[in-house]
Amino acid sequence: MTRIDQTFARLRAEGRKAFVSYIMAGDPDTATSLAVMKGLPGAGVDIIELGMPFTDPMADGPTIQLAGQRALDAGQTLEKTLAMAAEFRKGDDRTPLVMMGYYNPIYSRGVDRFLTDAKAAGIDGLIVVDLPPEEDDELCIPAQKAGLNFIRLATPTTDDARLPKVLQNTSGFVYYVSITGITGAAAPEAADVAPEVARIKAATDLPVIVGFGITTPEAAEAIAGIADGCVVGSAIVKDIGEGRPVAEVLARVAALAEGAHRG
Repeated sequence: MTRIDQTFARLRAEGRKAFVSYIMAGDPDTATSLAVMKGLPGAGVDIIELGMPFTDPMADGPTIQLAGQRALDAGQTLEKTLAMAAEFRKGDDRTPLVMMGYYNPIYSRGVDRFLTDAKAAGIDGLIVVDLPPEEDDELCIPAQKAGLNFIRLATPTTDDARLPKVLQNTSGFVYYVSITGITGAAAPEAADVAPEVARIKAATDLPVIVGFGITTPEAAEAIAGIADGCVVGSAIVKDIGEGRPVAEVLARVAALAEGAHRG
């Protein structure tokens, strides 16, 4: 079992939902993002998604696009992102780490080298938004052989004909994108999301986590209440982008986590 599998087993036993947070590695600089990262578990985060900055983040809205650009401008690289994970692991061997981003930086590094380095750094899973199931031989299957979960996105446009293909080599959890569009867009309504979550859960035993557009503790509670948990990214990244102190960012995260755990 990966740390992700262990975390969901523990949460089920405790009767709690998962709170997943996203930050962009290296935003606004490596030291600050590492400080936020180290504080996330204490703020109630169950799984950390660590963004890999990339020059052409097609699925991301302005908030995360700007975060990636800030990180790149500050000199963040895939090497430094892996080093951040390794540094985090020195003090936390429990919290799952999921690297999220696009295939280009992984391809440029070389898949075999990347997977070896990611495993050594303590990475537990990958979300690579621009690799469809038709390309599973490229990264998904090698990642799973290396002991990493490969987490797939399902969306409102993933119909019943497409869903089995999306799920076939997915592990860890399914990330349901609650709205059509980019990150940080309109807030999802639990009543609209619930039937879609139920449809996915009928097709898989994996946990279903819902993200995109969740910005308040109340929204986190509502969405977590109809799924196995929720993801918050843009709301946290926005606070970091505004230059708020680390302690203030983590206080916002704690409020969101509390809402999700009530779900």
